[in-house]
Amino acid sequence: MEIGIVELSRLQFALTAMYHFLFVPLTLGLSIIVAIMETVYVMTNRPIWRQMTKFWGTLFGINFVLGVATGITMEFQFGMNWSYYSHYVGDIFGAPLAIEGLMAFFLEATFVGLFFFGWDKLSKVQHLAVAWLVALGSNLSALWILIANGWMQNPVGAQFNPMTMRMEMTDFYEVLFNEVAQAKFVHTVSAGYVTASVFVIGVSAWYLLKDRHHALARRSITVAAAFGLASAFSVVLLGDESGYSATHSQKMKLAAIEAMWETHAAPAPFTAFGFPDQEARETHFAVHIPFAMGLIGTRSLTTEIPGIKELVEQAEHRIHSGLIAYDALMTVRQQRDATPAEIMKTFEDHSHDLGFAFLLKKYVDDPRTATDAQIKMAANDTVPHVWPLFWAFRIMVALGFGFIATMAYFFYRASFRGMRYPRWALTVAVAMIPAPWIAAEMGWFVAEFGRQPWTVDGVLPTALSASSLSVTELLITILGFVAFYTVLFIIEMGLMLKYIRKGPYMDVAETEEWIKARQETLNPSALRPAPTAIPAE
Repeated sequence: MEIGIVELSRLQFALTAMYHFLFVPLTLGLSIIVAIMETVYVMTNRPIWRQMTKFWGTLFGINFVLGVATGITMEFQFGMNWSYYSHYVGDIFGAPLAIEGLMAFFLEATFVGLFFFGWDKLSKVQHLAVAWLVALGSNLSALWILIANGWMQNPVGAQFNPMTMRMEMTDFYEVLFNEVAQAKFVHTVSAGYVTASVFVIGVSAWYLLKDRHHALARRSITVAAAFGLASAFSVVLLGDESGYSATHSQKMKLAAIEAMWETHAAPAPFTAFGFPDQEARETHFAVHIPFAMGLIGTRSLTTEIPGIKELVEQAEHRIHSGLIAYDALMTVRQQRDATPAEIMKTFEDHSHDLGFAFLLKKYVDDPRTATDAQIKMAANDTVPHVWPLFWAFRIMVALGFGFIATMAYFFYRASFRGMRYPRWALTVAVAMIPAPWIAAEMGWFVAEFGRQPWTVDGVLPTALSASSLSVTELLITILGFVAFYTVLFIIEMGLMLKYIRKGPYMDVAETEEWIKARQETLNPSALRPAPTAIPAE
């Protein structure tokens, strides 16, 4: 029953998180693209760029509202569904979330209102500043959330307090500058930029196929292709950085992604294709690229990457070490006022492995009574399901290189072919609109599913993190969340499609600017003052 509760709690959080992330990447990317477009408008004073800013800004606003509505629910789940997790690591995990709410979210929400209602009340430069502050707020929100998530992947700057039985922060700056969090942030926001770029190119391509809004569509493709190409390269480079950091912070995840059962002599090959078999612990029909994994994972030709079998053996040793820490901890708890110094030293020497002893809680109430067979089972539990990780990662990578090729092609056509695009390319661009969301969901699946069986890697097992809820309660809330989020998704799609079909519109100010610009083009001398007469000599 307990396992059922944990799995249902995981399912509920996964569903709400994946729904939420349908909106996040487009919000991140569109906020920057809209700010770029308004910057061009302020610099050139051309009405078309104001029209573009307002059109794509409307789509950004729809997406932003739905992202906020789905994101708030996720934070409540930490208290409702993961109460022991919140108790155990709340001092560390809660800090960046609080900063995100107090600083980034309020900044973003405040200036979003000014962006939409300040066109006629702010000067051009003031409104441009608001646009960039909206973009800054959106990206700051992502930063603090990913710092919290990065700490779960690589728990630095904290230690366990045996008196309170909780993790406590020891170094905020170490949490802030966690290498996993920093790489994850840039990788994630770059993926959002690519998502928005593909979306803008796809919608603009649809307009060109329908022979509508040519000026807006061609300029939008130009901006999105340039921005998207730089972002797509950033995604790949920062993905490489994430793989490098995983080599020493999440070795089991890296081995599972590669279906690397054995430790290869350095440099290890990269498995481009294959069918992982977890029971036999081998990969059938594997196609290897020599040296590639060693270079990606270690950036050297001499450093080994441990395989799954070796890591399971290491986990078994860490469980034994954790049992020593657990036994010392129980003594400390019983003798609070007069704990012998040698007991405290024993606990401190082995406390970094305490979380591995907690893995035995799945099998016995008191880990110290676990049999050798149960210890081996707990060690094997540290291996996540390999084949879903293996294929999710490869789908994500394949799509990533596809985005680079797409952006490069449209950038070339925009820069050197007069913004003219063949019909087949426009059709492909429209068909590719869903692809970035697939890649993003695959990436989050790899990051979160690959961390199992840990909620906080090496510190707190997922099986201990959940609240004491009933299966009925969880099923009801899962059905409720799915129904509610599906309604929100339908509303989102309906509004987006409505405004895309409607297309851009020109308000009074834009019309006046357009007439003025048109007059200057047709009769430049009509709007210039007559030259001053030159006095006769």
